[in-house]
Amino acid sequence: MRLPTTLALACLALWMAAMPVQAQSLLGERFTDPHDGAFDLSDWLLKRKGFLPVPIVITEPAVGYGAGMGMLFFRESLGEAAQKAKDSGRLAPPDILGGAAFATENGTWGGAGGGMVSFDADHYRWRGGVVRTNVNLDFYGQGGKLGPVGYTLDGWASTQHAMARLGESDAWLIGRWNYLDLNNRFDNEAGTGRLGSLERASKASGLGLSLEYDSRDNIFTPNRGWTGAIDLTFYDPDWGSDTRFQSYRSHVFSYWQLRKDLVLGGRADLRLANGKAPFFMLPSVDMRGVPAMRLQDTRTGVLEAELRWNVTPRWAVLGFAGGGRAWNSSSGFGDGTETFSRGVGFRYQLARLLGLWVGLDVAKSTQDHAFYIQVGNAWR
Repeated sequence: MRLPTTLALACLALWMAAMPVQAQSLLGERFTDPHDGAFDLSDWLLKRKGFLPVPIVITEPAVGYGAGMGMLFFRESLGEAAQKAKDSGRLAPPDILGGAAFATENGTWGGAGGGMVSFDADHYRWRGGVVRTNVNLDFYGQGGKLGPVGYTLDGWASTQHAMARLGESDAWLIGRWNYLDLNNRFDNEAGTGRLGSLERASKASGLGLSLEYDSRDNIFTPNRGWTGAIDLTFYDPDWGSDTRFQSYRSHVFSYWQLRKDLVLGGRADLRLANGKAPFFMLPSVDMRGVPAMRLQDTRTGVLEAELRWNVTPRWAVLGFAGGGRAWNSSSGFGDGTETFSRGVGFRYQLARLLGLWVGLDVAKSTQDHAFYIQVGNAWR
């Protein structure tokens, strides 16, 4: 499921941006950028620390519309982190802890807690979270070629990452533990026969390693640079898993500033699973316009491009298009199921000093269509 985004913050920003400067001034200079007089949250975000309530909206077609509320705790402000970077020569994100609860119109609900903390001048990090959820989804069989059969996942999930920077580079070595204890039940057990043999294990415990690199000029809305990772995770009964299987992912997101007001982004994303992976842990095609878990199999691949035009220093429009495929290791790539997605969107630069843009994307795929409130980059 696509992560919830801060709809209220984005809508407020877009509404305020369209107001005359005189009206904006009624809210105080704190929310006005002296550089251009536009509505801007840079000053507020840079100085903000302590608790921050965050409204949540969900527009994922796989679970329906939903809402919730999160609470984040910043141990130090972004401005304080920037001041510390002057001494170390490296900007480290502030320590953030938080929790959230949400629900959607199809009966899905959940609560989560987690965060990220840096140590030793950002040479080491911990990031992780724990989720209690009851999620209702549809399974379309491997390859997504069959009619949907509804199912529910009810239980707990956790992921914990211990990260170590490699020297003084932008590369990280990550040790990971993923744990899921999710009871699965189909709405119509008699209808699962046509789906073939399904692995119905509930508990999955995986230990893994990742190599991650990030040279982007901005973690929110990049203009240049690239980020990528190779993830290897091994699930085994020896450390608490019901079955033995492996999952792999390799992805690259790259950005080129073609000219001052034009940015081209490219994405390549490959995911694989071997062994007795539970059906709900099979890789899926993750693209705007494609419902979550709609196309699953033991292999998935995505290629996508996005072009953003900064029409003004504050407003931008973009277009994106791409393709994805899900296939089985035994039948081969050619017998897989493909999808194509395209869409348009717009952005408003909400925090100029942070390079944070927010906006709306509308996407249509071979399977469905949807809209997404975006805070920062759309690719995860």
